Amino acid sequence: MKLLSVVIPVYRSELIVEELVRQLVVAMQELNEIDYELILVEDYSPDNTWEAIIRECEKNAKVKGIKLSRNFGQHSAIYGGLCNAKGDWIVVMDCDLQDNPKEIINLFDKAKEGYDIVLAERNQRNDTWRKKMSSKLFYMVLGFLTGMEQNHKVGNFGIYHKKVIDSILTMNDYKKYFPAMINWIGFKKTNIEVEHSARHSGETTYKFSTLLSLALNTLISFSDRPLRLVTGLGAVISLLSVVAGIVLFARYLMGQIIVEGYASIMLSIWFLSGIIITVLGVMGLYIGKIYDQGKSRPVYVVEKMINHDN
Repeated sequence: MKLLSVVIPVYRSELIVEELVRQLVVAMQELNEIDYELILVEDYSPDNTWEAIIRECEKNAKVKGIKLSRNFGQHSAIYGGLCNAKGDWIVVMDCDLQDNPKEIINLFDKAKEGYDIVLAERNQRNDTWRKKMSSKLFYMVLGFLTGMEQNHKVGNFGIYHKKVIDSILTMNDYKKYFPAMINWIGFKKTNIEVEHSARHSGETTYKFSTLLSLALNTLISFSDRPLRLVTGLGAVISLLSVVAGIVLFARYLMGQIIVEGYASIMLSIWFLSGIIITVLGVMGLYIGKIYDQGKSRPVYVVEKMINHDN
């Protein structure tokens, strides 16, 4: 019998865990031809989420809990779950029940048509307008700067063949961003439309500053386009400087320049200094990421595990 693993990063969700597991078990029972495991990765949540996971693990041995030693972030938590998933197929989803567990059945049915990756496309997102706009802007900027097509309607939710996940686990990037890794890895993939439900309780922990930091880390991990852009900007400024110099020299020879312009000199100094600092800053970001990568620290550290001996 094939095994299906469901990997879920969990944070600030003590009121959601019980209902999440209940709906997942109902969905799994409809997939008669497979066995399942539910891997809940608790990302050092400040509330009682881990206690809620323990209760579900005690009720059902197929529910497996992983508690991280500190907050490593959603995508590192996903990676930790993937490292411990044993399934022939692996589902990745969020814990807030906006990713509807019953859609796993549709994802699996589509995968059986011969696809290695089936992604859930949320055409009608059940989010606030602010979250929709910030997410759309995030993916638009990320797509432009990385040169990879990014679909703002697709998140983590999807089903992936074991060989896809095995390939993901060979990627040694210190900063993890699961959708970009799936986008980069290749394999035969498709999207299907799914129902996007309202959040079960609480509020999203993703703020604009978090999205901005995530975009920056992902950008530096997956693309050198910022370096190319600032290099191009420097070349354009240099060309314009040559043209301006020729024009000014010609005007000087014709006697049109008598008094040097203080304002133009100051503006040039400030402008070019800003460009230089920007270029150095971008280079510094890449050097910083090389430093993080060179330390080879683990992406996550496990504090406790439950039900992983079966």
